[in-house]
Amino acid sequence: MPAADVSPSAPDRSLPDPFGDGHDHEQVVFCQDPASGLRAIVAIHSTALGPGLGGTRFHPYASTADALRDVLALSRGMTYKAALAGLDLGGGKAVIIGDPRTEKTEPLLRAYGRFVQTLGGRYRTACDVGTFSEDMDLVARECDFVTGRTTAHGGAGDSSVLTALGVFQGMRAAAEAVWGEPTLAGRTVGVAGVGKVGRHLVRHLLEDGASVVVTDVHAPTVERVREEHPAVTVVGSTEEMVASRLDVYAPCALGDALTDEVAAVLSARIVCGAANNQLAHPGVGKVLEDRGILYAPDYCVNAGGLVQVADELEGFSFDRAHHRASRIFETTRSVLARAASDGVPPAVAADRVAERRIHEVGRLRGIWTP
Repeated sequence: MPAADVSPSAPDRSLPDPFGDGHDHEQVVFCQDPASGLRAIVAIHSTALGPGLGGTRFHPYASTADALRDVLALSRGMTYKAALAGLDLGGGKAVIIGDPRTEKTEPLLRAYGRFVQTLGGRYRTACDVGTFSEDMDLVARECDFVTGRTTAHGGAGDSSVLTALGVFQGMRAAAEAVWGEPTLAGRTVGVAGVGKVGRHLVRHLLEDGASVVVTDVHAPTVERVREEHPAVTVVGSTEEMVASRLDVYAPCALGDALTDEVAAVLSARIVCGAANNQLAHPGVGKVLEDRGILYAPDYCVNAGGLVQVADELEGFSFDRAHHRASRIFETTRSVLARAASDGVPPAVAADRVAERRIHEVGRLRGIWTP
């Protein structure tokens, strides 16, 4: 759908909300297959720039309402992420309701693939929290619109590698804005969540000369990182990490990591992490700004994984994808410069940059069809 016209001096706006109820999505599909136990929701936010691309999150949501809220927020974020990354793709996302450790099966994933196939390519799926490249191989046995597959099947493999690279590049740009040099050397960085992306981010930070503090709710994950990198410091909880002395805080788990309470006690000068939808509500960004904390917008810095799986659609080249993900440094730098020139928080500046591209480049019809 066409995006709102956002000029540099205009107030921040979201994409149009035709129903007036806070939802501006093109299409939301509920999927259910009792035989396999599949319960899923696919949300397509916008196809103004191209078909919606976004991962499949497998998570034990407390309710369908919680799952719906998450998929709506995540798919909308993908629209902005793809636009800011310069991709000719729209925003989509899917969630499967359940515990992937006990409920993920081949029949369920293949049933999910059949549902995605019915969308005719308007939504292209990939990995997310709770799903892996091997899962996408199973989905692809029933569906033509899958990326993020294993290298054995011609795919890009683990997209967390370039997601971490992009976050690191965004962090370098934030460090330059705050301390004048694009490096984390001599700084203390707290990484909350060291699973897929956080684990790779730790390596980049240590190689750059940072001191790294880590935490994760999954003890074996922490132990694996400690074994790989004995120099890291482990703390028992995110609350303990947030209350400690940090230069940079990197939320790399689930969303809503930045609440009013966190913003009030955080000592870090920079927040830059891989988690999606980090701000619990838009006002948190203003609180961070008022406290002199630079927030590098999540969908700006964590776009490396999207860049990687999008490259797979062209015939994957790791070198090409790596080069594109490295450009997140320049993208973040431009967003932070826009924030300074417009006198707005970085999250607002990032929205403006993304919305301008959607408005200027988006197809006049606004709806992508095969």
